[in-house]
Amino acid sequence: MRADSGVFITFEGCEGAGKSTVIEHILNILDSEGRRVIKTREPGGIDIAEKIRTIILNPEHIKMEERTEALLYAAARRQHLMEKVVPALEQGYIVLCDRFIDSSLAYQGYARGIGMEEVYNINEFAIGEYMPDRTIYLDIVPERGLSRIHQNKEREFNRLDQETIEFHKKVFEAYHLLLERFPNRMFKIDADQSVELVVDEAVTHIQSLFND
Repeated sequence: MRADSGVFITFEGCEGAGKSTVIEHILNILDSEGRRVIKTREPGGIDIAEKIRTIILNPEHIKMEERTEALLYAAARRQHLMEKVVPALEQGYIVLCDRFIDSSLAYQGYARGIGMEEVYNINEFAIGEYMPDRTIYLDIVPERGLSRIHQNKEREFNRLDQETIEFHKKVFEAYHLLLERFPNRMFKIDADQSVELVVDEAVTHIQSLFND
């Protein structure tokens, strides 16, 4: 049991699921209700982690080894957690985070073939007791998500965009395994519907935390 009084909510999904857009809408809704809320992202969110992000996602770094990648994500996660997330939770904020440990389990653990348990152990060391209170998983098939990305000319091009469709299908499969593993924490929402419907469902799941 954490000692803080805040609420830690993470958002997960394959590429093109619309996490950033949904988070922005939820931030505005919760803020309009008078709740103390901030948004952040992984990898990144603070200066050191953003620098690690540029290393991880640089399209030129095609030689990056799988475990190196996993360790860099965990390092960025630890710094971001201790510098930004934990202080906010201790002050009673609702923290909306774009990706967290489940991304590492899906991308590095399963799709890269390192093993979910191996990657979980690395991240358990990194995050300690700070698991999310709730995780909203935005579900969309890889083909549809990648199509959205290719239509979005403003989105950054990163190293993950160079992966094969088979890789992204493994990520999709991994998230569904995680839904079975963490049924009390992770909630699936169909992301291939209007933003308004996705946001409404997500807000309902989040508000149930406050009711509890």
